[in-house]
Amino acid sequence: MSALKSSPAPPRRRLGLPLFVLATAQLVISLDFNIVYVALPSIGSGLGFSGQDLQWVVSAYVVATGGFLLLGGRATDLLGRRRIFVLAALLYALSSLVGGLSGSAGVLVAVRAVQGIGGALLFPATLSLINTLYDEGPSRNRALAVWGAAGAGGLCFGSLLGGVLVDAFGWQSVFLVNIPLAGGIALAGALLFPADGPLSRRRDFDLLGALTATSGITLLVFVLVRAPEAGWSSGGVLICAALSVALLSLFALVEARTVDPLTPARMFAHRGLVGAMALTALFSATFSSVPYFLTLYFQTVHGYSALNTGLAFLVPAVVVAVGTQAGVKAVSTLGVRTTMLGGMAVGAVGALLLAVALSDDGSYPRLLPGIVLLSLGQGATWTGMWIAAASGVAPGDQGIASGMASTTLQVGGAVGLAVLVAVADTGGHDLSGADLLDGVRDAVYVIAAGVCLGAVAVLALRRPAGR
Repeated sequence: MSALKSSPAPPRRRLGLPLFVLATAQLVISLDFNIVYVALPSIGSGLGFSGQDLQWVVSAYVVATGGFLLLGGRATDLLGRRRIFVLAALLYALSSLVGGLSGSAGVLVAVRAVQGIGGALLFPATLSLINTLYDEGPSRNRALAVWGAAGAGGLCFGSLLGGVLVDAFGWQSVFLVNIPLAGGIALAGALLFPADGPLSRRRDFDLLGALTATSGITLLVFVLVRAPEAGWSSGGVLICAALSVALLSLFALVEARTVDPLTPARMFAHRGLVGAMALTALFSATFSSVPYFLTLYFQTVHGYSALNTGLAFLVPAVVVAVGTQAGVKAVSTLGVRTTMLGGMAVGAVGALLLAVALSDDGSYPRLLPGIVLLSLGQGATWTGMWIAAASGVAPGDQGIASGMASTTLQVGGAVGLAVLVAVADTGGHDLSGADLLDGVRDAVYVIAAGVCLGAVAVLALRRPAGR
């Protein structure tokens, strides 16, 4: 408590513009992840990608982000929130420029990996700034809701914006559009956010822990992304899996012996954070997998164009944003635990209705009841779980707490999508529309069951004393 009181938030009237910058940063992160999907056919033909290698335009970003989040979170705490925020935004802008001008497949995949590293630095820096600029309670909850709405908007509007840009200016525009956005938030962050203190020479950065954790998690995410395509028994997958286990085991050994570990043991004693990490993994495995299967349903089963697919995601984008705001009000009235339970219950009902509504005729209005309930539950749950992840964490640990929770978010998403693709059997290239429809429907049923499992897990969590 004394640590929290020693760093009071600035007056509320001064927080509006910084919050806009932080929300824009989250918009950039989610937009950059999703905007390339509709550009993939043009990128493949323009740069001569093979059908098998084209997936790495997306996968390189996912692998790099998942692997470097833990390092990004600790760097935020030790090197300074504003420094890392500005550095990450500039990295985004520079890599986007190179991506837009690239003329080879290898360069573009490397650019996507660098953008992923930028995301791994920017995400925990942004979340840590929110959790330290805003006092724990209603002020921080409102900020997290705005931040969450921006992220949801980026994920859903990315498809629409990507379709418009590709049709008008070519695939290069989906990279070049990031330059003014990322450059603008870098400049605004340098001007608006509190200056970081001098770098401390008394604290060890735990280089060995950072290297083993980053390498081990990167290989783990690589395995989860690669295995559905190459096969779980392929030699490369098995070798990478064994290396990942060895590196993560070494990381655990290093953390137990070092004086200033990358992930202090006290963080794992924080039950609220550990519970939030489990929920972020489950959230990403379920709610965050829905757009993949809806895109498959719209474009492959029913032949929607890239622009029409983007338009179909407008409703989820708006409703998720509404859900984040509803989540703030629910937290203030009912508490975090009840809010997450209610969000997951509504989301599970929505997923079930959506699965039932998926049909051969492709009627979009028929999908709306399920989409609305699913998106509303997603928004409320998103807000609640990040409030839970930050609650009770000291300001000096907010970066690593954000990195830990966002790492489980990435890994959970990779695991969930791999499992769902295997269950739905939608990875084949010769499936007919009817087969794909059955697979997509099965996947959404499994998502509904997974969200129900999350609600049960929330019920099992004991309410903290005095809350």
